[in-house]
Amino acid sequence: MMSSGFRVFRVDISLVIMCIFYKSTEESLPELSPQNYFSTLQPGKASLAYFCQTDSPSTSIFLEQLNKAVSPLQDYGISVAKVNCVIEETSKYCGNEKDLMKAYLFRGNILLREFPTDTLFDVNAIVAHVLFALLFNEVKYITTPEDLQNIENTLKGNGNMVFSYVKAIGTPEHRAVMEAAFVYGTKYQFVLTTEMALLESIGSENIQHAHLYFFHCEPVLDLAQPCRRTRMERPLTTLNIHIFVKTMKAPLLAEVAEDPQQVSTLHLQLGLPLVFIVSQQATYEADRRTAEWVAWRLLGKAGVLLLLRDSLEVNIPQHANVVIKKAAKDVPVDYLVFYDVDSIVSHVENEIHVEQIQNDEDGDVEDPDLDVQDDEVAETVYRDRKKQLPLELTVELTEETFNTTVMDSDSLVLFYAGWHAVSMAFLQSYVDVAAKLNGTSTMLLTIINCADWSDTCTKQNVTEFPTVKMYKEGENPVSYAGMLGTEALLKFIQLNRISCPVNIASIQEAEEYLSGELYKDLIAYSNVSVLGLFNPAMITAKKYFIEAGNYLKGHAISGIYSEDDVWILSNKYGVTLPALLLARHKEDKIESIPLTGSHAQDIVQIITNALLETFPEITVENLPAYLRFQKPLLILFSDGIINPEYKKAILTLMKQKYLDSLTPCWLNLKNTPVGKGVLQAYFGPLPPLPILVLVNLHSDGRVFAFPSDHSITEHSLMLWVKKLEAGLEHPITTLSAQEWKPPLPAYDFLSMMDAETSQQHPTKKVPECPKERDAQERGKEQHEDKSTVKKEPTETLRIKHWNRNNWFKETEKSLRHDKEL
Repeated sequence: MMSSGFRVFRVDISLVIMCIFYKSTEESLPELSPQNYFSTLQPGKASLAYFCQTDSPSTSIFLEQLNKAVSPLQDYGISVAKVNCVIEETSKYCGNEKDLMKAYLFRGNILLREFPTDTLFDVNAIVAHVLFALLFNEVKYITTPEDLQNIENTLKGNGNMVFSYVKAIGTPEHRAVMEAAFVYGTKYQFVLTTEMALLESIGSENIQHAHLYFFHCEPVLDLAQPCRRTRMERPLTTLNIHIFVKTMKAPLLAEVAEDPQQVSTLHLQLGLPLVFIVSQQATYEADRRTAEWVAWRLLGKAGVLLLLRDSLEVNIPQHANVVIKKAAKDVPVDYLVFYDVDSIVSHVENEIHVEQIQNDEDGDVEDPDLDVQDDEVAETVYRDRKKQLPLELTVELTEETFNTTVMDSDSLVLFYAGWHAVSMAFLQSYVDVAAKLNGTSTMLLTIINCADWSDTCTKQNVTEFPTVKMYKEGENPVSYAGMLGTEALLKFIQLNRISCPVNIASIQEAEEYLSGELYKDLIAYSNVSVLGLFNPAMITAKKYFIEAGNYLKGHAISGIYSEDDVWILSNKYGVTLPALLLARHKEDKIESIPLTGSHAQDIVQIITNALLETFPEITVENLPAYLRFQKPLLILFSDGIINPEYKKAILTLMKQKYLDSLTPCWLNLKNTPVGKGVLQAYFGPLPPLPILVLVNLHSDGRVFAFPSDHSITEHSLMLWVKKLEAGLEHPITTLSAQEWKPPLPAYDFLSMMDAETSQQHPTKKVPECPKERDAQERGKEQHEDKSTVKKEPTETLRIKHWNRNNWFKETEKSLRHDKEL
């Protein structure tokens, strides 16, 4: 835990910066000469020295951030100073130019660490790096699940662990963890990682954000038993971590026998609510078990107490079995009735969420600076710019190596631009895919930076970033049009391992195909297998099906059977040729669809619709696919897995065609937290869950709620839908028809350039760019992607256009929209 050497001298740490010729308006940094500085060093004291001999913009920026770090470092007993190098005094730290690009951390006269100055890019990075270096015994950095397991096993029966994941070293979240370790490092073992795969290994969700877990290892005596884990769900700030860790030290459950209004505990002092489970002597044991379950579920979010009704002088309403006391002063307690643990936990979490939103709104700036656009992707890329990606798992292409590489092997090429934020963000997902496929696939994953090799990208018809294309010998390149994420891209690669459609040779092979046995390793990526049935004379119909299969390559598993005995399958499944058989493997059923008169685009639409689930869980990724039906959404909001009885009722009505005019679906707030904001827009205060809502997004924007006092059954739901159709229900709210747009339009640099040119030459026609003409001529000499019909000028490589509002009119635009959304 906390090293004794550091514990003794922690209040005597000093941070010293050396620089010459830098004239700052701030006087908070004392200036010393090298001789004076080194004479002040004392055993056990730490200092950070930065040497420079010239005044430069980069030096000014660094020292400006250091000035901001003076106050927070002083809070931890760390003093800050700068030392001027002078010609009269020699020092090896005032040496060559490379030395001047580093900061040196000392304890006494012993050098502990060298920091490149670009790693200390802001006040958070400075504080985080200094504390991280000094707390090397208290905070263990790990990279693999095995490292985490070893530490966990060591702590079982001995102590507890605070495990945190941050996206990069030097971020505000990293600083918050280090500040917490400074305070609690003697009591708990702190463990830190920046590896996303390690976070995935413990089953974490929503891993795009920083995470912090408390591992309860001290009570565990059996090495085979895992430590119970509690996740901190609030953002990683110093205050939130402090509150969270303090609640881990508090008793899990306490018993009280007094007026809830008069009870005060540590949780209340920390701004957290109290939840009283009302008990009586006859049901004490069951009530205590319930209270313990609730306490574990709300650990770190609220305090839980067992309220003994029989010993109370104050009257508790007879119907109430739960009492909730908020942290705010002079707020009366709430007497409530709940019938299960999930309802209690859901209500408390909703109350906390609403309170956090209100606090955030109260802290918002009234007049934001509209000259600055809030680009979260760009911000994330900036924060992660120091994180080294394992690009050795991919092959970097150039103009000289592109043709030979993609022609000699099956290759996947990522066309990106180093200056483009979305490209750089997607590069992380691309590398993750390369890691997953490493050693298991013959597909070569490559990258090419179009900012460096624009001519090569132009010849491949790349007009937007990022773009992914698959190249196979003897085939046209296949463009990836899915979501810019790891799982979606991995699915695209795996489904491209087979032809689309694949030729089925016999009835037996067709049956194996429909059962999922033929390509069982691909079922995880596509739950539906499509088989086209044609007799050998149906040349045109087969042509359309093959065209549709080629278009859906990488998105679906499709096969074709066109032998003389195809009538056996036709009779067995009761369908007239030409036809489609849809094998839904999860539901273990096969559907048949006639294809008479269907063209390629019709078949694409049929298959695309078939890939959608009957009663889907709505997520950010799949929502556009269901919105294109232009039907009202019937959404069951749930805080976890939905009640099987509710699901059965909805599926039964769907089977009976009562819900054909709607798109039934459900939304798990744990998997899609943005759903809480959606519910707040509908109801204001979050309602108890689960709740069924009908949203008519495509016409009048009205929102209806299923009566909360009714159970969701086939009968009650059918009556409610009939009332809606008859106009007998009143909406709870009406959504505005305004479009969701960025606060400012994106800069169109080409238009600006054209306008400037027009002003300079008002009567002169702008000639065609010779570079573009030359590139088109040279393109004939190089391997080109001729699969894309639309050609765009070279200049559009610099700007990505997002003007495809009518994407749902054509299937091609529909698939492309998933990528752009």
